[in-house]
Amino acid sequence: MPRFPQFDRSRLIIKPLAERTHDLQHASLLAIDELPAALDELSMQRVATLGQRLVAARERGASIMMLMGAHVLRAGVQRQFIDMLERGLITHVGMNGAGPIHDYEMSRIGATCESVARYIRSGEFGLWRETGEINDIVREGAAAGMGLGEAVGTAILNSDFPHKDTSVTAACVRLGIPITVHTGIGYDIIHEHPNFDPAAFGTASYRDFLTVCDTVSNLEGGVFLCFGSAVMGPEVYLKALSMARNVAHQEGRKIAKFTTAAFDLIAIDGDAQQEASKSNPQYFYRPWKTILVRTVADGGESFYVCGDHRQTLPHLRRAALAAETSGKG
Repeated sequence: MPRFPQFDRSRLIIKPLAERTHDLQHASLLAIDELPAALDELSMQRVATLGQRLVAARERGASIMMLMGAHVLRAGVQRQFIDMLERGLITHVGMNGAGPIHDYEMSRIGATCESVARYIRSGEFGLWRETGEINDIVREGAAAGMGLGEAVGTAILNSDFPHKDTSVTAACVRLGIPITVHTGIGYDIIHEHPNFDPAAFGTASYRDFLTVCDTVSNLEGGVFLCFGSAVMGPEVYLKALSMARNVAHQEGRKIAKFTTAAFDLIAIDGDAQQEASKSNPQYFYRPWKTILVRTVADGGESFYVCGDHRQTLPHLRRAALAAETSGKG
């Protein structure tokens, strides 16, 4: 028995999604070839180079892994994202725990994103019936040996949801691309629900972490992209790289010459290829020191692109398509 008092989840009132106001509608998703305004000149140069690196990595069969925060999906770039998956320009997608929630809701009802400011005041935030069904999906998937991402993606793919064609998790399952979810207990709204099974989530998400480790084992000559994730992306990548290098060293291999890139909204105050001074508060910004400096110190190359994901991902896709056409990959 727990030493300390436990909250009784059976007392919670769970309401249907039909009663919720949504901030993001399916109609706001970008068309597949819709291209927002260009970034600044230097950022566009970096994106062009990264497009070439994606094509080159694909041609040599190296990993192209993207770890991302859920705001990428909230940016409405699902169609471009899925097209990149279908073209082999991304070979592994990893999300935080909110990612599959937005993906599931958008696929099921064509809307997602509630107002935290509105619903936290009434104690309704996160407590929505259909969203909570993800817990049942993960529990059943974990029992069947699936990872968390595969479980959600499979459920969407096999559903009759009206918008499953724009589901990133379902697209990954359809294409046989690893889709992983890296959750932290208490981080996500579905953890509020009475049917949340922490053991199932832990088992499924750890399977996903080991899948990341396997992907990183093939990162030599490849590309790692971190989109809008200041903590999960850098930290999961860091541990996976350490494990992969440990085994690679035993086998006489190196995982050193690869490309990394961080895409985020935060402007870096300094040279992104040099670790910030500890007197600089951005020293603690993990994408900078982990993705852009420390892990590429033995022969890799890194890039930082500051901008809205609604701009950056479509321009990255366009750059990769240009590299395909020109043969510069």
